[in-house]
Amino acid sequence: MSDLRPQVTVLVPALNEENTIADVVNRVLEIPLRVELIVIDDGSTDGTSEILRGFGDRLQVLRNERPGGKGNAIRKALPLATGTATIIQDADLEYVPEQIPALIQPILDGKANVVYGTRFKNGFPKGMAIPNKIVNVLLALSVRILYGVPMTDEATCYKAFRTELIQGFDLQCQRFEFCPEVTAKALRSGEKIIEIPISYEPRNKAAGKKIRWTDAPEAFSTLFRYRFWRGKPRA
Repeated sequence: MSDLRPQVTVLVPALNEENTIADVVNRVLEIPLRVELIVIDDGSTDGTSEILRGFGDRLQVLRNERPGGKGNAIRKALPLATGTATIIQDADLEYVPEQIPALIQPILDGKANVVYGTRFKNGFPKGMAIPNKIVNVLLALSVRILYGVPMTDEATCYKAFRTELIQGFDLQCQRFEFCPEVTAKALRSGEKIIEIPISYEPRNKAAGKKIRWTDAPEAFSTLFRYRFWRGKPRA
């Protein structure tokens, strides 16, 4: 592949995010890297679709007529990714795109194949609901117990992978279980997950947050289900 290959493919699942999607897209496109941006409009019924059309060919837009879930959206876009690294960016601004270069740099340098942005390296961010704090602690503990790997933030949105690696995971996720599935499969493939501290501004249900603490049982069961998944050994 030529030297003009994108350094990073940014996948943005979006469902009814008309208030933030333009800002997210603009900020991703301004990252000082060769960026391939793929937005998956997951059945939006507000102004999201129209806003995305306004960017023309500056990005790729995939469209689901009905919401299929975050995992489903990511799986739809993954085969199109051509960047050296692939990272997930939420369509709100809980995570700011300016942090992406630091997260993918270990992958570009050949020092890692998987990098997570941890929200909790220096404690919990202000404004996070107590049930969410509890669930995040328990998810990190579950990774330690099931996989023997210390981790501070399993459920972070900012998960970056060498593209060929994540494309080989044969993902099955439909919704938010994307996170525990890729974590499990990365670890079972023999990969070390590097965590890099990031900033994070939590939003609440009224502001459009879709994941709930009630999604936790599926996350725990997914970590358990893939505990004995047989991935390709690390070269």
